[in-house]
Amino acid sequence: MSGAYLALADGRVFEARSRSPGRTRGELVFTTAYTGYEESLTDPSYEEQILTFSYPLIGNYGVRAERFESDRVHPRAAIAREFTDEVAAWLADEGVPAIDHLDTRELVTTVREEGAMRCGIAAGPDATPEDAREELANAKDMSEHVDIGSQVSVSSKTTYHGGGEYDVALVDCGVKGSIVDSLTARGADVHVFPYDADGSDVAAVDPDLLFVSNGPGDPANFQQAQSLVESFVGDVPIAGICLGQQIVARAFGGTTEKMRFGHRGVNQPVRDLRTDQVVMTTQNHGYTVDEVGDLEVTQVNVNDGTVEGLECTESNVITRQYHPEANPGPHDSLGFFDDVLELGECRIPVAAD
Repeated sequence: MSGAYLALADGRVFEARSRSPGRTRGELVFTTAYTGYEESLTDPSYEEQILTFSYPLIGNYGVRAERFESDRVHPRAAIAREFTDEVAAWLADEGVPAIDHLDTRELVTTVREEGAMRCGIAAGPDATPEDAREELANAKDMSEHVDIGSQVSVSSKTTYHGGGEYDVALVDCGVKGSIVDSLTARGADVHVFPYDADGSDVAAVDPDLLFVSNGPGDPANFQQAQSLVESFVGDVPIAGICLGQQIVARAFGGTTEKMRFGHRGVNQPVRDLRTDQVVMTTQNHGYTVDEVGDLEVTQVNVNDGTVEGLECTESNVITRQYHPEANPGPHDSLGFFDDVLELGECRIPVAAD
């Protein structure tokens, strides 16, 4: 096996084993999930990031395309204590650098203590520490990826039919396939629009609901999506997940901020302020809502108190910071999609998932 090097913004360089060659750069983050590596690696929210798995062995149940959340791998590179040959071959076929045989516990601890940081990777038979440092020198902070939406969004409207009971206009900022599936399974026709869609195009489908998806990067860089939400407030019910919550909050006068190292995993506890019930959730985000503007906080993270749910009864708005579709993860919060349908007075009963 050939060698690899990981250069961090704090000046350290880690030596590793190359499992898929290449050179790249991005923001170093980690996930604590011990299953769902296929879903994580195909999640568009990891665009422009280097994903480190804290669980030591990645690939112990193979690779199956039916579990993918999109049509490609999105992290710029992947890191694990050990990748199986099958996962390594998949990443090589995708042209995504992968490295292992390094201390991922130290990497995770570093990110926890110092925050998500820029890094560079060089992997392959001719890789050198200087190559990794050169990649690091050209790495950007996430807020500098001002048009990241163009890398993960559809280029034109795409419709998924679920029975025609009602129409959802979904703003694609990097949507996971399971979110679309969760809506179509409940009878919706989902019209997926580009992240920078024009309001008149969205209005043309006469939507019963405007839904803003998850996605990567800084919500401040999704100005067109924010403007789209603003233009439909009071006329059409509005929902959002993850980045979608942040965009909706900004449209209602709120503010967002970058977290130290974000929430990425499948065991984040969330408390509902109305019922006092705690559910376990899947999360993947590096930004959070700070000031909520004209919205009401309905759910918070048990660990750090960050905003997990927002609502506005008057304007028919409901959002969640976590991923209720939970691929991978627990199914505690799947009822969110039924709540969303109730906004449009179109709740479609479905069998229990």
